[in-house]
Amino acid sequence: MKHVDRHDPETRRWVTEAIRRVEADAHRSCDTHLHVFPLPTRWGLNLYLKDESVHPTGSLKHRLARSLFLYGLAGGWIGPSTTVVEASSGSTAVSEAYFARLVGLPFIAVMPASTSPEKIALIEFYGGKCHLVENPGTIYEESRRLAAETGGHFMDQFTYAERATDWRGNNNIAESIFTQMQLEPHPEPAWIVVGAGTGGTSATIGRYIRYRRHPTRLAVVDPEGSAFYSSWCSGDDTVTAPGSRIEGIGRPRVEPSFMPTVIDRMVQVPDARSIAAMRWVREVTGRDVGGSTGTNVAAAVEILREMRDAGEQGSVVTLICDGGERYRGSYDDDTWLADRGLDIAPHLEDLRAFLGEG
Repeated sequence: MKHVDRHDPETRRWVTEAIRRVEADAHRSCDTHLHVFPLPTRWGLNLYLKDESVHPTGSLKHRLARSLFLYGLAGGWIGPSTTVVEASSGSTAVSEAYFARLVGLPFIAVMPASTSPEKIALIEFYGGKCHLVENPGTIYEESRRLAAETGGHFMDQFTYAERATDWRGNNNIAESIFTQMQLEPHPEPAWIVVGAGTGGTSATIGRYIRYRRHPTRLAVVDPEGSAFYSSWCSGDDTVTAPGSRIEGIGRPRVEPSFMPTVIDRMVQVPDARSIAAMRWVREVTGRDVGGSTGTNVAAAVEILREMRDAGEQGSVVTLICDGGERYRGSYDDDTWLADRGLDIAPHLEDLRAFLGEG
């Protein structure tokens, strides 16, 4: 008999310890909060904001980064000398830089040059390096090149997001939402509203809804300039688009992790309305949120209007993806908006009027 034995006890011990550190990070954190957004009681409707900005790295992507690291470690792709490389518009890279530092590995983020300085500073704070490219469409090719050049591992969130997380449960975001809703007036949400960046969050929630046999519907919101909405409507997954100005969601192409079959409705939101809703959430709740949260809330408002006008009662859940402090020089800057022809005034007026309607 012949055999080849490649077992490396030192590497296995390192991987075991790395997984323990990543898992311990989750055990040190409580679940994220589910905030009630104030709506008129007479409507019989409730809106909830699940606050993913309270994760250690300040965004929803903390969950994804943890899952991707566990997936890479358990799969044997990440070892004690691996350089971790990721293509990211910002928040995923921030979270992956955090986990790379946690297990003692170098990290390189390949990002569009337009990524906010605040996010770049956070990646560097956690010890990561930023490789900026002028053409966002080249981030995948550059990531593969850098991984090959360094003998590293390209995490490829846009391919692996939908499979790295256990969609059946195991404390994923979907299970967390339904657990936290149990004592609410309408414990099974009529709608859950999320954005699509990798497509991983919508894939996890959509699968979980079906697996657990909930009647909840899933609405996925997409900013202008993204390919997801037109692809979902046409059924053509080769559609391309210029790319999104709302960081963290929207893509110039349809990513492998995007699962159109688990989505009940897609909503396209203009950038000006996303930014207006971001500011409106702060006005109404005092919570400082980012642009992708504004996109979520803008779509949730339209669904709530539809439910109210139809005389329906029930609950809608959406996400606070990250905090507004990451966008002081962009979405929170009126000069930045004016330079890009974004007029949020009519959208702010409409959103402010919403609470007085009906």
